[in-house]
Amino acid sequence: MRVGLEERGVAFLDASPLTASSIWTRSYMRALLAGDMACAMIACEAVMGFRLWVGAYIPWSELLFGFGLGLLWPGAMALAGVYRERSHGEGSEEFRAVFNGGAGLTAAVAIGAYATQTMIARSYVMAMLPLATVLTLVFRYRMRKRLHRRRADGEYLRRVVAVGHRTAVLDLVMQFRRQPYHGMRVVAACLPPGQYPGNGLDIDGIPVYGDFADVATVADKVSADAVAVLACPELDGAALRRLAWSIETKGTELFVAPALMDIAGPRTSIRPVAGMPLLHVEHPEFDGTRQIVKSLFDRLLSTAALTVLAIPMLVITVLVRATSSGPALFRQTRVGRDGREFQVFKFRTMVQDAEKLKLDLLADNEFDGVLFKMRNDPRITRVGGFLRRYSLDELPQLLNVVRGEMSLVGPRPPLPEEVALYGTDVRRRLVVKPGMTGLWQVSGRSDLSWEESVRLDLRYVENWSLILDLQILWKTWSAVTRGGGAY
Repeated sequence: MRVGLEERGVAFLDASPLTASSIWTRSYMRALLAGDMACAMIACEAVMGFRLWVGAYIPWSELLFGFGLGLLWPGAMALAGVYRERSHGEGSEEFRAVFNGGAGLTAAVAIGAYATQTMIARSYVMAMLPLATVLTLVFRYRMRKRLHRRRADGEYLRRVVAVGHRTAVLDLVMQFRRQPYHGMRVVAACLPPGQYPGNGLDIDGIPVYGDFADVATVADKVSADAVAVLACPELDGAALRRLAWSIETKGTELFVAPALMDIAGPRTSIRPVAGMPLLHVEHPEFDGTRQIVKSLFDRLLSTAALTVLAIPMLVITVLVRATSSGPALFRQTRVGRDGREFQVFKFRTMVQDAEKLKLDLLADNEFDGVLFKMRNDPRITRVGGFLRRYSLDELPQLLNVVRGEMSLVGPRPPLPEEVALYGTDVRRRLVVKPGMTGLWQVSGRSDLSWEESVRLDLRYVENWSLILDLQILWKTWSAVTRGGGAY
């Protein structure tokens, strides 16, 4: 096969017996293993030290048992699946596995002691193992952040061959470039039969090395860690099965993207029916108990935030009034859930009559969609620029959340004139309440294109959950303190 491709003018990268990905994976795994054991030993020493400090007597048998638990800790983590490569730097699966591993070992020690009538200090079950779990979670979080920084610098990335139509491959390339923390980098592509004309074709700098018949050879010769098959009719079940067989000997992983995009794991499950693996997709829940819980959470948290931030908001009010003429609060009509209009509250960041001045600035719009954005908008006041940079102008929207017009997390609240330009797909954003923050806030803010903002909002609508809201709220703090992408 390689001879055939080389005759067509394809030049391959030299394959190495040990790829850079396998090297850093092993190094990272060793660091995780050592760190997990260190966390358990620190927890053991901390608990034993506290008991000695309060004057408790600790026999040697208990000391040895405690350090034995420390040595068993990585084994409990392994049984819970924390060392699986697919969980490195991705999602909450790693943290959930750490919690399950800690809880499992704690339960095993407690049940084992009860079943054998062995006298074991309660400090192991009540303090050491829970503390080891907390320390391991903190350690894993710091390691994940370090891994994300290295990936942002172009390191610790897995090499991927993208298989599919040109537009789908281009979208995958852009996604991986925009979000390097996923740890994937497309290094080659294969197009459908008849769409590969020969040497010299590339997709935004990614070389195309062949068609679907050449995938296994291309993956081998570019030392790929994975093959990503995008949704396309040319690759049916039989073709995918043969592709999986052809790359399994090299240990190359296979990823298959379904045609239904932006649907997260909690809503999807694989069900074998008549020997066929069918992807079952549940409908998102926009009403019912989960929505009631979300509404209560929003109102309680926003009420508490208003109480804590009352004095800082008063200071901002004085600064806005003192540095420019006009009211401190700005009210504007926005569109909420199911197309209902409401008045959104914000601290005024522009001069008076800013909306009238906007007509003279439409030609300078820097946003590629229905929104109007300018990096150096002359209507923004000096104080307003600071408030926008750190999203302090959004604080009065806590009142909208208390009133039930908005949520803490959701799609951005659009203007009526923006909604008038929405297509059918974009109107999907209106089936949930708009939010003070959202995926768009933690993914680039105003630096995002219109299409990317819409895609993130639709992804949130399709996959919302209270856990996702908590994750976005946590990430919002980092995005706001950096101050990037806000203007």
